[in-house]
Amino acid sequence: MKIKSDINKDIFREYDIRGNSTFLDEDTCYTIGLGYASMLKSLDKDVCLVGHDNRLSSEKITNALLKGITDAGVDAVYIGLTTTPMHNFAMKNFKIESGIMVTASHNPTEDNGFKFSYENYKNVYGEKIKEFYNFLTRGEFSKGVGTISYIRVLDKYIDNLIRSIDIKRKLKVIIDCGNGTTSILVRSIFDKLPVDVIYINSVSDGSFPNHHPDPFDAENMVPLSDYVKTLKYDLGISFDGDGDRVGFVDNNGKIVDIDKYMALMIRDILPTAQNKTILYDMKCSNALKDEIEKLGGIPFMYRPGGNTYVKNKIDEMKLVFGGELSGHVIFNDKYIGIDDGIYAGLRMLEFLSNRKEKLSTLVNSLNKYVSTPEIKIESNDNKKFECIEKIKKEIENEKDITITTIDGLRVDYKDKWALVRASNTGPNLTARFEAKTKDDLEEIKTKYLDLITKYNK
Repeated sequence: MKIKSDINKDIFREYDIRGNSTFLDEDTCYTIGLGYASMLKSLDKDVCLVGHDNRLSSEKITNALLKGITDAGVDAVYIGLTTTPMHNFAMKNFKIESGIMVTASHNPTEDNGFKFSYENYKNVYGEKIKEFYNFLTRGEFSKGVGTISYIRVLDKYIDNLIRSIDIKRKLKVIIDCGNGTTSILVRSIFDKLPVDVIYINSVSDGSFPNHHPDPFDAENMVPLSDYVKTLKYDLGISFDGDGDRVGFVDNNGKIVDIDKYMALMIRDILPTAQNKTILYDMKCSNALKDEIEKLGGIPFMYRPGGNTYVKNKIDEMKLVFGGELSGHVIFNDKYIGIDDGIYAGLRMLEFLSNRKEKLSTLVNSLNKYVSTPEIKIESNDNKKFECIEKIKKEIENEKDITITTIDGLRVDYKDKWALVRASNTGPNLTARFEAKTKDDLEEIKTKYLDLITKYNK
């Protein structure tokens, strides 16, 4: 393997390095390993933890990465095939602050990438990823002879999960792994619990033959929904490709949006929490905000970015709970503060086991709103930001509105809101709308889509 000087800049994203495996050839991954280890040495770090998901290219990519890390003189602690939460747990359990997880999460089969941290267990993102790319292009790499050691983390991880869960009554659950990496361990967890469980798409297969492992896409939840309805089970749980996000369907097979899931979870969390602030992202329904306030909590709306912005803000503010609509949910009350889809699923089981009502009934007890899914509008990387700024200028003098600009533009009116954001992953704008009634929803949606059309030229 050799150092590659013309690495594609487009794979360096807002939250990670990610792209088509064509751009992640062995020389590229070797060079990234050299650069990452050299950055660690500049921070007086000499060891990192490495794992990979079950994508078809992951093992090959990881081998090249490990070669680069050790050639730069850093020792690698290798945990092999793993979920991202298990990787993050291992870092904390073995007190290794730096690590790389080889994964493209829920992206298409041919993609792959790296989530990485330098220190303090915090993923690198935003400007630091740009800095890393610039560092790579300079080619100023360390030299040395690092070692690779192997550790087993599965048993410790499973024990830590199960010890923090108390299921009071038997429930019936369908689990859809989407053939992602959670397939390698779900049976070792759920078979130990007092639940009747059926697993679907649970053979580890990085080609994802049945559907993409992305529970945020409603189409991917159809098989799970059908199973739950047909068999009359209590709920269904789905995980993404690397296991850090979760999705649910209720006893009627209806998708339970993650903001509604969070609204239910705080019924157990807030009564005993010392810090009453609950963090959620800008895409979340006002049903969550209403429930937080109803239970005496303090709502805190923040930008999306589950394993970066959201997680770091929760750590900074010392919050017991928070999450985002895409399925990243972080528990700090009796868990270790990582976004773990399996743990989020276990907490739902624990929650339901302490109540007699069906999940559908509990969801229906929340305040009712109607909303759109995310709407994607083609733009370009310069125009999309200009469009948002022009919309802001046009509406900022309206009465009785609250404008939030931490990531794009969210405009809150009484009982309705509009959100327009610039995509972090492509030349697109995304929009989402919510209101109390269908008529109000249609009105606010039409207004802002017309403004997008007007300024997205």
